[in-house]
Amino acid sequence: MTSESSHEAAHALSAKTVQTTRLQTAYREAGDAALPTVVLLHGNVSSSVFFESTMAALADRFHLIAPDFRGYGDSERATIDATRGVRDFADDTVALLDALEITGPVDFLGWSAGAGAVMQIAIDHPERVRRVILEAPMSPFGFGGSAGADGQPVTEDFAGSGGGTVNPDFCASLAAGDRSDSPTGARTTMHNFYLLPGTTLEPAVEERHVDSMLATSIGDDVYPGDSTTSPTWPYVAPGLTGMNNAISAKYCDLSAYGRLDPMPPTLWIRGDSDQIVADQSAFDLSYLGQLGAVPGWPGADEAPLQPMVTQVRHVLEIGGDFTEKVYEACAHSPHVEKPAEFVADFASFLA
Repeated sequence: MTSESSHEAAHALSAKTVQTTRLQTAYREAGDAALPTVVLLHGNVSSSVFFESTMAALADRFHLIAPDFRGYGDSERATIDATRGVRDFADDTVALLDALEITGPVDFLGWSAGAGAVMQIAIDHPERVRRVILEAPMSPFGFGGSAGADGQPVTEDFAGSGGGTVNPDFCASLAAGDRSDSPTGARTTMHNFYLLPGTTLEPAVEERHVDSMLATSIGDDVYPGDSTTSPTWPYVAPGLTGMNNAISAKYCDLSAYGRLDPMPPTLWIRGDSDQIVADQSAFDLSYLGQLGAVPGWPGADEAPLQPMVTQVRHVLEIGGDFTEKVYEACAHSPHVEKPAEFVADFASFLA
């Protein structure tokens, strides 16, 4: 049984909820169900709201479904079992498709952490995946705790990754619903990192994106997750629950995506100025330590930087069937920053 409310009808978008076998899932839908289906999975501290303009632009050519992850947007708050890596998100997505009686292979777009969920779906359910667009994808070797192109663990306890690496002031700002321009608030974070600094959005779109970020459930169960102490710099290691533990290299290894036989045809889109997923990520504590922003960095031998883009390329080159597109003057959200180019590449690849 689904419940539906009209949302931006002029853009052929609707917001819905459905009870799956796993949880109450909110999702956005656009386009005729007779058209080819594409599932769009959002990133961390966001929701399907970030895809609204993309879906509106493509609704005449595709049937588009964009769910909110558990604890994000309007979906049910349910604990993320980090020890399963990103499988909770992958399994929730497959359960949604089952509830909507979409059983055949479909195309997927995964943005940032959502790309990790797409890779996991392809690994666990290859029969459900036809083609894949990875947009600013997280490394297949997780976020933090690994080094080298092949994602070797830096320490036994994966210190420097997990829920304890997130700025507590940012979490407090989200929990307080802070809409201001505070340095650690959602709005500032979006403009400094999700987007290339200086990028402007239509006021209504900006407010909806801020709403989307503020809808993130804050706590050990969802974002950022719990943490443990470590004897190794920076003295925090992953806990057992929550998003940032789920994407830690301790639990998340998606390198099997490149070994699929065959790997789905894959389009990799990224911005040339991405500070989140980068070989020198502003969210990598080792890079911040190298800059002096996190004290006590022991040096590259003991705490090397994670080459995230290099790791993505390493895994995709194993599979072989991929195309890489790098957008100039673009950060972590190509579909928001370069909408016309993104829609054209999306439609061309999935035509």
